[in-house]
Amino acid sequence: MNGIVGFILLLFSSSAIAAATSSDWRVTKLTWTEQDEIKFGEFVASIGQAIEKRKCGRVDKCLASTANPYRASDPPELKPTADCADFPYYLRSYFAWKNGLPMSYESMVTARPVPGNKGDLRYTTYGNMVIARFDLLASLSSISEEWLASSYPNAVNFLNDNLKKLTWSANFRMIGTEDGNLFTDFYPVKISRESIRPGTVMYDPNGHVTIIYKIGDDGRVYYIDGHPDNTVSAGMFNSKFMRSIPEQGAGFKNFRPLSLVGATKDSEGVYVGGQIVGAKNASLPLFGTEQFYGTQPDPGGNWSKGKFIFRGKSVSYYDYVRLRMAKGELRLDPILDMQQDVADICESLKDRVIAVDTAIQVGVQNKEHPERLPENIYGTMGEWEDYSSPARDARLKVTFMELLNQSKNYIARHKAGDSTIVYKGKNLPKDLLAAYERGAKSCELSYTTTNGLIVKMNLEDVRRRLFDLSFDPYHCVELRWGATDEKELSSCHDDQTKREWYTREKWIRYQWERQFELRMDYSLEELTGPLPGTGIAAPPDVDLERFLRSQM
Repeated sequence: MNGIVGFILLLFSSSAIAAATSSDWRVTKLTWTEQDEIKFGEFVASIGQAIEKRKCGRVDKCLASTANPYRASDPPELKPTADCADFPYYLRSYFAWKNGLPMSYESMVTARPVPGNKGDLRYTTYGNMVIARFDLLASLSSISEEWLASSYPNAVNFLNDNLKKLTWSANFRMIGTEDGNLFTDFYPVKISRESIRPGTVMYDPNGHVTIIYKIGDDGRVYYIDGHPDNTVSAGMFNSKFMRSIPEQGAGFKNFRPLSLVGATKDSEGVYVGGQIVGAKNASLPLFGTEQFYGTQPDPGGNWSKGKFIFRGKSVSYYDYVRLRMAKGELRLDPILDMQQDVADICESLKDRVIAVDTAIQVGVQNKEHPERLPENIYGTMGEWEDYSSPARDARLKVTFMELLNQSKNYIARHKAGDSTIVYKGKNLPKDLLAAYERGAKSCELSYTTTNGLIVKMNLEDVRRRLFDLSFDPYHCVELRWGATDEKELSSCHDDQTKREWYTREKWIRYQWERQFELRMDYSLEELTGPLPGTGIAAPPDVDLERFLRSQM
């Protein structure tokens, strides 16, 4: 009997446990400190730089790249995957595992119990609340009546499978509460360079989640994001990320620092048992809600009427973010901004190339078109969720609209003598047009037609096709890229029914607003024109070149 016990002791001794697996999640630090937050930000920044420079284009490839300082210790069975909602959680959890830090998750959420709050939990009218949490903890397992050994969570199994079951965009749709043990995973932050930093999450209430990896000296905020096909992309914060009622939790938020309490150390020096608690809002120096209500809230309590005041002047929310995030005195260079904005659009287009190619390689376009659209085209499941692009295309439309509106704004402010505008030339519209055309021509894209021919385009070519780009994954690649020329379209094999779907979906293509609370599961016969919440009669103006020429 003593021999058996001795064998068990040997099996669970220090060296045996360490050698058993490299997948153990061992918590060796009780609390996330500010230094841990800085290190997490550095980790995210490194991954972000690799994505920005297109050194990796998938979650798994990025974590296997030199951008990840922990890659050498990854077990071969680790298979990183993440969509937009999972991606911040995955990076945070992976970092916590590698650094011996505690993790806890919102395991169940529900719609806040207020009148009129309804819909898919990802798109509820008045946001969600936490009703259960899951702590990732080690425990003591009884080997015999005399001996105990620690049982550590398997990090690989958790990251490969369980994490995706816990995390989705509904977890982000809340303002940031601290209701006892049912605290939110995130808390809203002040608009400042100290608060918004690499590792900060940015939530679009239209159902998209990103994570910040870089802040420019000029106040530009840059993010990375994941997609259902496991691809990743990079972009820049602007008005394509809409504001909404505070209860939906849109905007910038940080992971809530966690602490493990009531745990004991085992013979390995690993903390076992206990409970994970989240830091209270009052203890968080970066906590702030001005992004919801403004720096000068509306006396009547209307969040949308709150004002953003910067040095005595009322500015838009998006201008306020940039002014507060800039180092020193912000001076706006319209030409430089045009170059940066065009470059950002170009990156979005290159990401769309990858997304459409992925759908085509899977062969979705060869299948029959479903009899109805999904219940909501912007948030659904299955093939449509993985391979359609209505939300991606809507954000693209917003960026082109913003490019035109910003040019109008800069020209008007320059004419009015606004001292924040830095321009030393003699003809601002002409120079803006030249900057746009240079950037547009240098942004070269291409796609392969059904019969294998290469169609080359630049950014302005895509702009002209913008409202012809099909978001529908069941269409041929030519329609996905908005082909209208009969020669280019000649290789498309779509039958008459699919072509009719394309024709009738034009009303939806014209729309840039993403409305997730409305039903859109129309049949082809029902889709005869703009319907409530589904489509508009004509597309908005995005012709920047025409406008700038009219001002010269």
